[in-house]
Amino acid sequence: MSTNKEWNLVASELAKKSENSIRSIWEDSKNGPNPLLKVITLQIGDPTVFGNFKVAPETREALRNALETDTFSYMSCEGPESSREPVAQYVNTNNDKVSSSLDVPRVTSKDIILTSGCSMALEMCFRVFALPGENILLPRPCWGYSTWILGYGIEARYFDLDPMKEWQVDIKHLESMINDKTKAILINNPGNPCGNVYSKEHLLEILEVAERHKLPIISDEVYEFFTFPGVQFYPLATLSKTVPILTCSGLTKRFIMPAARMGWIVINDRNNVLSDIKEGLLNIAGRNFIPNSTLVKALPGILENTPQQFFDDNSKTVSIHALSVFNILKTCPGIVPIMPKGAMYLMAKIELDKFPEIDTCLAFTQRLFHEQSVGVFPGFPCFNFPGFFRIVLTVPEDLIIEACERIKTFCEKYYKADGQSLEA
Repeated sequence: MSTNKEWNLVASELAKKSENSIRSIWEDSKNGPNPLLKVITLQIGDPTVFGNFKVAPETREALRNALETDTFSYMSCEGPESSREPVAQYVNTNNDKVSSSLDVPRVTSKDIILTSGCSMALEMCFRVFALPGENILLPRPCWGYSTWILGYGIEARYFDLDPMKEWQVDIKHLESMINDKTKAILINNPGNPCGNVYSKEHLLEILEVAERHKLPIISDEVYEFFTFPGVQFYPLATLSKTVPILTCSGLTKRFIMPAARMGWIVINDRNNVLSDIKEGLLNIAGRNFIPNSTLVKALPGILENTPQQFFDDNSKTVSIHALSVFNILKTCPGIVPIMPKGAMYLMAKIELDKFPEIDTCLAFTQRLFHEQSVGVFPGFPCFNFPGFFRIVLTVPEDLIIEACERIKTFCEKYYKADGQSLEA
């Protein structure tokens, strides 16, 4: 029987609210570079793009061995014991590096849930803690956590990081954002997009707020131990006896495997207050969020056999790039770079009042790309922090230096002090 009814297909509210501004700007930036200049992109935090950062040989060997023995069978929703136990050992070994105290918590395989990347681990944590109408506290600036939170009807409330204090949390502002609908605090350390690495003393300040308000912490530590020479990273869970912490990490950054989609949640629960949360995480994990079987089987070999020198070499290389970028950008008129301490990024402030022809950081980065073929991400909308831009530090050193010199040329063209440009 025919009807006169028309097709009326509309995307769900979840789909509409799941826009990723970083991806949108990345796709848009592929259009309109200067045809006379080679494009140099300093945008996506993927260290494999230019081929100068590679996975360790031990990782490839573990993957080969796993592929030969994989039966491609279904696994338990949290991952098999044979792969969760090595993650627990990896966590405990790393925790021991920063504390010799016998009171540092020990985790077991029962405290580990394997996930399809650290992103999925974070999304699971957001979903298990909060209902629509409730809120989770996020840092500003930050990576695109809100893509998940807003899609589920959860409110994102932002606390400020202070660029003049090495991106430390503004503790007073953090506490002021807490209300009766706040369900958790998200801490990202080492951080994206800022390259912040928090001191032990500062982390204790954050934990004090969480303890006082009885709020759990979701600790995004995917850049764990990816710090520059002489900078110490402290896993947040090693510093608290009372605050329950869900630590999210994976192979993406430290192991140079962004597309592997292998992550995990570590449930740090000294006082057994997360039993219902753990059950909820397992239920969510049952919705087919487990990574692929070959990666799961390779995980023990990757964690156990990757040498410390691999990590040290990578962090040292990125630190050298960071210093090169910082030294050039600080000579750019109207640009104030902030030296990072770890991860893969540097944030720089744009003194927009000195660029009268450019009114926003988005306009700055767009015009920079069109004229100099250098791609960087604006602080807004990408990281909810207007007036800044982010540079990725994993690009080969010759390219990153060339890109920064082009940024300097661009700034010299548009910078005006007292109404006079530098080119006048």
